Amino acid sequence: MSGKNVVEFSRVVAQPSTQEHDRFAFEADRKKRPQRVNVAPEDKILVSRDEAAQLLSISQRGLDYLVSSRRLPTRRIGGRVLIPVAELRKYARFDHPERIVS
Repeated sequence: MSGKNVVEFSRVVAQPSTQEHDRFAFEADRKKRPQRVNVAPEDKILVSRDEAAQLLSISQRGLDYLVSSRRLPTRRIGGRVLIPVAELRKYARFDHPERIVS
């Protein structure tokens, strides 16, 4: 073998490019988003329509009927319709022999 084909590697440590360095600096400065907290529906103050229907063991359509007929009060936050858990408990305490949807 001739000496022309031999490649010598220097022992210099490669420095990251300025773009890579800027990216790492940006990631270090960026704040973390707050983690979403999972809370049981029974421990919440307000629940979504889906959770409220599950708590009352009725369909979501039946719950929508109770809301539209004003048998259950709601709160609106942004575009969301939320139902107070206290009102769900109050509604569940009594018998309701009439049909939900007529």
